[in-house]
Amino acid sequence: MNPTLTLITGASRGLGKNAALHLAEQGHDLILTYNSGKAEAEALVAQIRALGRKAVALQLDVGRAASFEDFANHVRAALAATFQRDSFDALVNNAGIGIHVPFAETSEEQFDQLLNIHLKGTFFLTQKLLPLVADGGRILNVSSGLARFSLPGYAAYAAMKGGIEVLTRYMAKELGARGIRANVIAPGAIETDFGGGAVRDNAELNAAIAAQTALGRVGLPDDIGKAIAMLLSAEAGWVNAQRVEVSGGMFV
Repeated sequence: MNPTLTLITGASRGLGKNAALHLAEQGHDLILTYNSGKAEAEALVAQIRALGRKAVALQLDVGRAASFEDFANHVRAALAATFQRDSFDALVNNAGIGIHVPFAETSEEQFDQLLNIHLKGTFFLTQKLLPLVADGGRILNVSSGLARFSLPGYAAYAAMKGGIEVLTRYMAKELGARGIRANVIAPGAIETDFGGGAVRDNAELNAAIAAQTALGRVGLPDDIGKAIAMLLSAEAGWVNAQRVEVSGGMFV
């Protein structure tokens, strides 16, 4: 029986990298994507192979839907060459960027960039990869706690994540006939370099978030990587069409 094969977008750093390592430790083989961080992605592939798993890194700009046909062909080739199979089991739509700007000052260019990466990219990349997702597979889309609670400066970003949450329910409904389940994971504030690393590096901001979190601290990448691995596990096989917030209890 083949090990579970998972494709994670935006896996060269941050939450994607952490999730990849947790999945590898649980026996997953991995297809990783990176946009510009080729060296980081290749270093991660080496780490995963050191754990005894197979891995390959492919370049992908999730903001360029016109490139998805070629990317799917690269995935198809990697499946045959590296994994000796014609499908993969799980897709994690993780790649993204953060733009912090007040609603009244958000430009059309900024809005379109967030739209193309977070919503349009997830929609059409998943659509293009569907023939390569095994029946009985799973899709996990990454949203944000900001789709539930509202903090100034994230209107456009959070609107895209709200769209992802609605889209995921439709994925679950329409792909259920193939046994494919689709869920959302919504991280709270996490100490990574996302958005310039403000949560990690700004002590005042870090303390303010911790004070609004039931567990009394800001999240760490491991908190999310472990949760992603859990939601992709067989034990979570009856979890479908759900939004799972992993925030330690922010603003409850």
